[in-house]
Amino acid sequence: MRRAGEASKKKSLTRMIRRGSSWTGAKVQHTTFCRRMKQSFILIQCVTLAVPGIIDAHTHLSGRKDDRLNVYANQNGLRYNLEELLRLMKINGVTLGLLLSSITERGVPFPNEYVLKLCARSRGRLLPVITVEPFSKKVREAVRLAERNDGLVKAFKIMLGYGQALAVDPVFNPLYAYATSADLAVMFHTGDTADVKGSLVHSHPLTLDALANKRGDLKIVACHFGNPWIEDVAELIYKHPNVYADISGLVVGGSKYVEQYIDWLAERLSRAIYFAGGADKVIFGSDYPVTQPSTTISLVGKLEIDSRDRERILSDNAKKVFRL
Repeated sequence: MRRAGEASKKKSLTRMIRRGSSWTGAKVQHTTFCRRMKQSFILIQCVTLAVPGIIDAHTHLSGRKDDRLNVYANQNGLRYNLEELLRLMKINGVTLGLLLSSITERGVPFPNEYVLKLCARSRGRLLPVITVEPFSKKVREAVRLAERNDGLVKAFKIMLGYGQALAVDPVFNPLYAYATSADLAVMFHTGDTADVKGSLVHSHPLTLDALANKRGDLKIVACHFGNPWIEDVAELIYKHPNVYADISGLVVGGSKYVEQYIDWLAERLSRAIYFAGGADKVIFGSDYPVTQPSTTISLVGKLEIDSRDRERILSDNAKKVFRL
């Protein structure tokens, strides 16, 4: 995740397709629409790859004015509500999404009950991920909530740098034991934080190495591919059979070099996939409203990989990890 900067008024936040690039074996369908941002019309080009049902494994929503992610929604010209999220999913060929709690202006996550209620309103389009704070009471509450919603909850999320907690903290042991027994993945925020007070020491992806060494049967997902420590995450998913990474929240507008950044990012992710020996461990996620689904789909289109690996990223890997 990259912190929001000043939004560009005259240029598109992303150039959705690099001209002249070749997508081996992939068909593309273009849907163009306009949206208003700061009284200017910005043309966004959405890309839907020919994959039967994209799965967005990382989205946020709260419906609250004190949601810290509102700044990203405003920058991206988004209304940041359930109706919009479902509409964007439909436009971009996303058939299913995982919904995670957002964080308040005070830096704490909203109650997981918010997530469950929003998922219920989505009529099966969104499935809940329970966010867990680094306190014994919160861990017990998260496990009980998952037990009461067995079969509905698809994963847990630990925010690491936001709560200044390490993945190997013993406070999480009951959670890991339950997640292993229930075959649920645990997602970890890794890399840059949206809050300047977030701890990079705690959110560095290599802090997951000790946990993976200790708990080889726990499914671990490094969110945001550890950006900017992408190569470190490449080593983690190569070394550990039980470690995966999502590509959510990697692109945020506001820089005059956003197009160059997306190209640079696509090259680094492609090299990470080469190092890992394939895309079997890479999971699609948008991090809405931080990044629009269309932007991350475009990023996948820029990766120098074959069509089968692209399918794995967009749907197959999430189905396997989250039992969808």
